[in-house]
Amino acid sequence: MRRARLRISVITALTITLLITLVGGVAHTVMTHAQDDQVRRELRYGAARGDLSSPPVCTWLYAPGATPLANAPAGFPVRADMDRARRTGQAVERTVRRNDTVYLVRTQVRTDGDGDLVQAVFDMRFQLADRRYLWSALGVAEIVGLIAAAVTGAVLGSRAVAPLAEALARQRRFVADASHELRTPITQVYTRAQVLSRQAADEDLPARHRDGLARLVGSVSRLGEVLDDLLLSASLAADPARRSEHRHVELVTLARSVVAEESDRAREGGLTVVVNGPSYPLCVDGIESALRRAVGELLVNAIGHTPAGGRIEVDLARADGTVRLTVADTGSGFEPAEADLLFERFHRGDGGGRYGLGLALLREVIAHHGGTVAATGRPGCGARFTIRLPECASSSVPDPAQAVTAGRS
Repeated sequence: MRRARLRISVITALTITLLITLVGGVAHTVMTHAQDDQVRRELRYGAARGDLSSPPVCTWLYAPGATPLANAPAGFPVRADMDRARRTGQAVERTVRRNDTVYLVRTQVRTDGDGDLVQAVFDMRFQLADRRYLWSALGVAEIVGLIAAAVTGAVLGSRAVAPLAEALARQRRFVADASHELRTPITQVYTRAQVLSRQAADEDLPARHRDGLARLVGSVSRLGEVLDDLLLSASLAADPARRSEHRHVELVTLARSVVAEESDRAREGGLTVVVNGPSYPLCVDGIESALRRAVGELLVNAIGHTPAGGRIEVDLARADGTVRLTVADTGSGFEPAEADLLFERFHRGDGGGRYGLGLALLREVIAHHGGTVAATGRPGCGARFTIRLPECASSSVPDPAQAVTAGRS
C-alpha cells in the first residue's frame, strides 16, 4: 500500500512537472521568436536608414571615417565583416558574444544613393534578461507545483488506496484466522491417520488398506503444509519487516539442520543429500523460522523432483557481501523459459507437475529479507536454485556442526 501511495504521488508530480515544462517551453519559444523578429527588424532598419549620430535604442552604428559614440561597446566594429560586405556587396549578419553579453551584428552597403558601408550592432542583454526571468519564474512555479503535487498525491493516494488497503487487510485477517483455526483439527486428523497407519501395519491388514492410509497421511501432511504457507504469507504481508523477530541466523548450521530433518524422506526416495559449507559461520539478519521454511521448501522440491538414485547438493558460500545458498539436484529439471514461472502460485510445468504455494512463498520470504532467488535448469539435466542474502557479521555464533548426509537407502 505504501508503494501504491508513493507511485500515485510520483505520477502526480511527474504530470505537473511535465505540464509546467511544456507550458514553459511553449512560452519561451513564443517569446524568443517574437524578440528575435523585433530585434532583426530594428537592426535592419538601423543598418539601412539609421542616423550614425543618433542610432535607435540599444543600437550602435559604425562606418568608415565616422567616430563611434562614447558609450559604444568595446571590440567593434568587426573588420572582417566590413571587408566582406565591401568586397561582395552582400549583407553579413551574425551573432557575436562579447563583454558578457550577446550582440546581433549586421553589416551592409546602404542603397540610398551614397553607397556607405554601415555596421549595426544591437545589444541583446535586455532580451536575454527577460528570458532568464522567465525561466526563474518557471523554476519557482515548478517548486510550488512539486509541493502541491506531493500534497495532492498523498491525499489522492490515501483516498484511492484506503478501500483497497482495508479489503486486503480483511483478506489477510481471514486467511490468517482460517489457517489458525484449521491447524488444530488438521493436526488431530494427521495424528489419528498416523496412528491408524501404524495399527494397520502392526495388524498386517491388506496392502490396499495400508496404502490407502499411507496416502491419507501424506495428503493430510500436505494440507498442513499449505496452511502453514498461507499463515506465513499472510503474516509477511501484514508486517513485511517484522523487525522484532529478526536475529542473526547462521545459514550453514540451519541448512545442515534442515537436511537432517528431511533425511528420512530422502532415504525413502533413495537419494543422497550432501551439504557443502565452509568451516566458518555465514550469518544473515532475518527470521529463523521463515528462512528455515525457505531452505526446507527448496530441499523438499528437489526431493520431490529427483528420481531414486539421484543426488542433491546444498552448497553455501560467501560472495560479494552476500551469502549464497544453492540447492542442485539431478532430477527431471525444467524448461529454461519456465525459470520465472516456477515462482508463480500454483504454476504447472510442462510435465504436469504442480509447484503450489511453496516456491512463490519462498520468493516472498527471500524478498522480505532483502535477497534474491533464481532458478536454472534443463529438461533431464536437473535444476539449480540459488538464494542470495545480505551477509551480516557475528562473532557470537558457534561453529557449525559436522556435515549431515542423508545416504541412499
